[in-house]
Amino acid sequence: MLRDEDDHIGNLGALVNAVPEVEIWAHSDEIPYITGKEPMIKFTPERKALLPAPIAELAEQLISQRTEFKISKVLEDGDMLPLQGGIQVIHTPGHTPGHICLYFREQRFLLAADELRVVDDELVGPSPPATPDMPEALRSLKRLLGLKLEKVLCYHGGEYTTEPSRRIAELAESAD
Repeated sequence: MLRDEDDHIGNLGALVNAVPEVEIWAHSDEIPYITGKEPMIKFTPERKALLPAPIAELAEQLISQRTEFKISKVLEDGDMLPLQGGIQVIHTPGHTPGHICLYFREQRFLLAADELRVVDDELVGPSPPATPDMPEALRSLKRLLGLKLEKVLCYHGGEYTTEPSRRIAELAESAD
């Protein structure tokens, strides 16, 4: 799991119960939030008050339906996953404490999750309204420097292929 939001984990417990052989991998800093041991960072009473009532009610319903499950593999920064010729875990906190990006070295591909976005065909940094610790998220951009990339896939905006390594360097520099 790349992060702890209900649009990512809302039915995770139900999935694990329905398909017990499914493996759940998560960064160690994200585990307390996705397992429900800690409240979701982005669903504080203050943030809930800003939501339209139907959305807040739906979120409460999803949270109340969480069931316990076991994390199959704890991920840490720098781990190499034995898939697709090796996938590097890059810890990029800010959006959530255990947010990660996944770097597919052989394919020169970065799954950026919410660390980056594509807006109007341009690669941009994390969304300030959706990022509780924006200074940390901007520092995390530096962790992506030096990756040999041909493609970045972002949760918001999709694919970016126009010199992504150069663009990430620009974003990291402007974050200083």
